Amino acid sequence: MATTKTKKGKAAAGKTASTKDAKAKAAKKAALQGVHSHSSRKPRFSVTFRRPKTLKLPRDPKYPRKSIPHAPRMDEFRTIVSPLNTESAMKKIEEHNTLVFIVDIKSNKRQIKDAVKKLYDVQAAKINTLIRPDGKKKAYVRLAADHDALDVANKIGFI
Repeated sequence: MATTKTKKGKAAAGKTASTKDAKAKAAKKAALQGVHSHSSRKPRFSVTFRRPKTLKLPRDPKYPRKSIPHAPRMDEFRTIVSPLNTESAMKKIEEHNTLVFIVDIKSNKRQIKDAVKKLYDVQAAKINTLIRPDGKKKAYVRLAADHDALDVANKIGFI
């Protein structure tokens, strides 16, 4: 086997010293210049600045803002204020199978229909409403054919 010659002594030490010296000079140059000296700006293609979209996390409240949910604001007892028993209302009861009520000004026809069903156990066929000149709302509740308005008025107790 042939032996290979290696440099020994000053020549080998000189080569390692020169590489260390080059590394040190490169490190000095990098330290003086800084790492941000060669950064380029991102080109903008629009004149308007749009704020970047960031992460929007869902709300995670630490306590509920309301301690208990609110009771129903428009229940059947607030919806129907009173039955009306004028002469024209009596005529409606007798001839058209229709009950007449004064109702809350904010109630709608569906709420009136549900309130009549809950309070008097009768099925309403149709509801007509109007607002009187004194500011109260009047509801004409036409009952289904299987219910008699006269019987319901007697049960309510205004005849």
